[in-house]
Amino acid sequence: MAALEMADTGWRTSSYSGTAGGQCVEFAHLQSGVAVRDSTDREGLILAFSHLAWIAFVLVAVSGGV
Repeated sequence: MAALEMADTGWRTSSYSGTAGGQCVEFAHLQSGVAVRDSTDREGLILAFSHLAWIAFVLVAVSGGV
């Protein structure tokens, strides 16, 4: 993932994160897919997924997993 692409990214916090802080997940829609990071370590690793991989993940999560 290009650093330039990440520089202009609008990160959003998961609606399941709550307001108490702690361990939250943030995601960002990118032209090339979706990026995910830990909001408690914003300088840490970023996971990048293609659009198809992200859709597959969301479908499994919504269905209750395997």
